[in-house]
Amino acid sequence: MTVRTAELAMALICALCSIGLMVKSAELNIGWVEGRGPGAGAWPFWLSAGMLAASLLTLWRWHKRRTAESRSTALYLSRENALVVGISAGSILFLLVATHLIGLYAALFLFLLFYLKFVGRHSWPLTAVLTVALPVFIFCLFEWALKIPLPKSVTEPLFYPIYDLMYS
Repeated sequence: MTVRTAELAMALICALCSIGLMVKSAELNIGWVEGRGPGAGAWPFWLSAGMLAASLLTLWRWHKRRTAESRSTALYLSRENALVVGISAGSILFLLVATHLIGLYAALFLFLLFYLKFVGRHSWPLTAVLTVALPVFIFCLFEWALKIPLPKSVTEPLFYPIYDLMYS
């Protein structure tokens, strides 16, 4: 795939997604609600309309060959970059599946360990600090500060002592 073809494909995909989001948003009130402000669908509708406008502008510029990308016949993605993208997508898929099976915090720990050490090739000290610190930060932010529980699955009993400290 060339850079020119990739630009066309992304502009078309974004335009179609924008139209779909606008249709779904229009199922809600997108107008002004007297005494309350904008309706529930207003923000997503107009944001999608802006994305559609940007996609149409990109398509027009592609058609007129106004940008370097719209004229480029260079290879869009090398084999090495495609491998990194594939590994990244697979890692994120693992994170999603593992979140359901073992909970977010354990899944995030494993994801960060793999991604930082083996994909990013960071040092062990940095990997260890971030692998522990980020799940702890996310726990403190969501569970403690915002009172929004995140999925823990089979690891839920491990959090009981922390809950006792938090809520006693």
